[in-house]
Amino acid sequence: MLKEIERAGLPIVHMCTIVPISLTVGANRIVPTIAIPHPLGNPSLPKEEEKALRRKLVETALKALETPVEDQTVFEVK
Repeated sequence: MLKEIERAGLPIVHMCTIVPISLTVGANRIVPTIAIPHPLGNPSLPKEEEKALRRKLVETALKALETPVEDQTVFEVK
């Protein structure tokens, strides 16, 4: 599905916990996430730290959307 959306001209970011799967399905912009049960957070962190973690993930995804790519690219969360 994501390749068809990209073909229509809309950039897609695939946020996932298992990067090799994203590579296999052909995602062009990949952002690694935290864990399978909690991909966009870590409930064991204090509330403010988890909020900062989520913000970093979303900011990385937005940066990936803005970045032109030719090949599959994994955007590391800093």
